[in-house]
Amino acid sequence: MRVVDDGRLVFADREDGGRRLAGELLRRRWVSPLVLGLARGGVPVAAVVARRLGAELDVAVARKIGAPGRREFGVGAVTPDGPAIYDEAILRGLKLTAARLARAEHRERAEARRRLERYRAGRPPARLDGRDVILVDDGLATGVTATAALRDVRAANPRTVVFAAPVGAPGAAAALLREADDVVCVTEPPDFRAVGQWYADFHQTSDEDVLLHLGEHRG
Repeated sequence: MRVVDDGRLVFADREDGGRRLAGELLRRRWVSPLVLGLARGGVPVAAVVARRLGAELDVAVARKIGAPGRREFGVGAVTPDGPAIYDEAILRGLKLTAARLARAEHRERAEARRRLERYRAGRPPARLDGRDVILVDDGLATGVTATAALRDVRAANPRTVVFAAPVGAPGAAAALLREADDVVCVTEPPDFRAVGQWYADFHQTSDEDVLLHLGEHRG
């Protein structure tokens, strides 16, 4: 972690973000904690958190559904098996409907399933029921992918579910409290524009990176 000249927090990389986030999470007591890294970029952060908390590590997958012609502009999200969710205000603003996005939804669900199958490599998912589950990502922007993942987690009957990230957009954490029992962000900068601006190194995380972190944690 480093502080730039105007005092804003900038993380060196995702591992640095994970160390800072773990420092916040260590202040709490957890019951049979399970840390879920939201693939891909959340997994390097989650691996550090799980190691510091002495917790089990597993992976969660949610895929953003982009606007037509603007795939990076998320209007919804989908997990491998749960229902797609959409930001209704954005849909209205763009004059879109879920039906018009059906092809994109199908494509992103297929990719989510491909990723999860590869990451699991035949291993069963971790048990969630009755446990404190911490869903970790590298940042919180609109919250649409986090919401999709949190709903999947909640359906598995955890004791509690907490969303955690090194950096979040102002207001996004409060909005996500509709889905999580708590939301933890190290910093919520008022001039937030994108997650990547708060990391000195924000290179893309690959499938191989995800597998490496999961494998190292399992020993």
